[in-house]
Amino acid sequence: MSATPYKQLEQEWQRLHAFRGALALLRWDAAVMMPRGSADVRGEQLATLETEIHALLTTPKVSRLLDRAQASEGTLTDWECANLRQMRRQRDHAIATPASLVSSLARATSMAEVRWAEARQSNQFRIFAPHLEEVLHLVRDKAALLGQALGLSPYDALADEFTPGLRVVEIDTLFGAVSRRLPSLIREGIARQADSLPIPVAGRFSASKQKLLIAEIMKAMGFPFDRGRLDESEHPFTEGVAGDIRITTRIDSADPFTGLLAAMHEMGHALYDLGVPKEWATQPVARERGMAMEESQSLLVEMIVCRSRGFVTYLRPLLEKHFGVTGPEWEVDNLYRLLTRVRRSAVRVDADELTYPLHIMLRYDLEKQLLSGQLAIRDLPEAWNAGMEARLELRPGTDTEGCLQDIHWAHGFFGYFPSYSIGGAIAAQLFESLRGEVPDIDEQIARGEFAGLAGWLREHVHGLGAKLPLQALLKQATGKPLAAAPLLRYLEARYLEGAR
Repeated sequence: MSATPYKQLEQEWQRLHAFRGALALLRWDAAVMMPRGSADVRGEQLATLETEIHALLTTPKVSRLLDRAQASEGTLTDWECANLRQMRRQRDHAIATPASLVSSLARATSMAEVRWAEARQSNQFRIFAPHLEEVLHLVRDKAALLGQALGLSPYDALADEFTPGLRVVEIDTLFGAVSRRLPSLIREGIARQADSLPIPVAGRFSASKQKLLIAEIMKAMGFPFDRGRLDESEHPFTEGVAGDIRITTRIDSADPFTGLLAAMHEMGHALYDLGVPKEWATQPVARERGMAMEESQSLLVEMIVCRSRGFVTYLRPLLEKHFGVTGPEWEVDNLYRLLTRVRRSAVRVDADELTYPLHIMLRYDLEKQLLSGQLAIRDLPEAWNAGMEARLELRPGTDTEGCLQDIHWAHGFFGYFPSYSIGGAIAAQLFESLRGEVPDIDEQIARGEFAGLAGWLREHVHGLGAKLPLQALLKQATGKPLAAAPLLRYLEARYLEGAR
């Protein structure tokens, strides 16, 4: 008996899953191990695989199978129906984007990533500028085509790729509510901390010892090193599939927390990737529920958990074990003050929770202007610096601290940045519910026990994959739709009231 149209589709997507896993490893290698001079070769490899994926998605066979499976949807389970929706969504997006554009973007972004790294090292935006110009030109074409096919504005079409259903009006509403409170909250937080500033930590912390510390914590959180790796890269990231997860971090020998917190951010991503339903692992329904939900997991782990007093209690003896450090600067109270210090900083990845959203809002405004043509690439450094001054009352000293600090635009990821702060709001809302259901969660974390945290997230987020729309998933997990109020409650409690 021949397979049903739906089961044939599952077989097609199993092939797509293998292609995407190969792409992930090629991207990981490009950032971690590939010689710089091999960028053009890697660009061709990526372009070929992207083109093959696009060709598979847009074949008449897949369209026919989708239509036939849709006609018999009444015979499918809830999970199969959700999987079918994700298949159709991927097909619709692929059809809207010509193969030639997919291939051109793969080549352009591969080269732009290399030139971005060179520009950062030499602090010269002009090295990156022409490559960013090419990527932006191609992204504009993609946004126009996607928008036309989906009935969306160009920016909404790009944002929808990263977080399905997310629209500018929702972003603006949440950002508006947060930005009205944030400037005064930052001032109040800085003033409150002025009388109890932490003692700085000093010393040299070798990369090998830092990685051993990070690996021990990752193991405690459930990272399977027999099916994953920890490496270093210029910009921390997570790549791979559930059976092969690659995490990178950025080590600073003068600061033991830069690499640790970056790795913990990526650990949030990895827990999500590892927690998707295994029986659907090769199917689109087992992917994350968009990048806002994905980023909520990384920010929940890095910001809410790993800067908490409970986590610092767990971390303190590990710092002594790996670095041999003792003294008042290494005591729990001081480390907690250090990790929750509010400071205006030029660099997003080093920002505290209060100032972080302002970094995202700047990028959101700038990328909308770049996409629309209101802002020229050549004017980006000055626009960036002026925006930082308006929001955070400081100007970056170099392009590396300014418009060259993020790799996202080199990858063509316009529409991604809002995911971070939308994710921050989701994280606060989820953790508020988690703490209500697991009241001793802080004590568990202080003991280095993370099963309660991972288990709750697996049940309410990870294990659902892409079965539910974002708002439905969030309402099921917390009882409420997404709102700014839980985030503001959390920030006020930690930074004004001295809560955990």
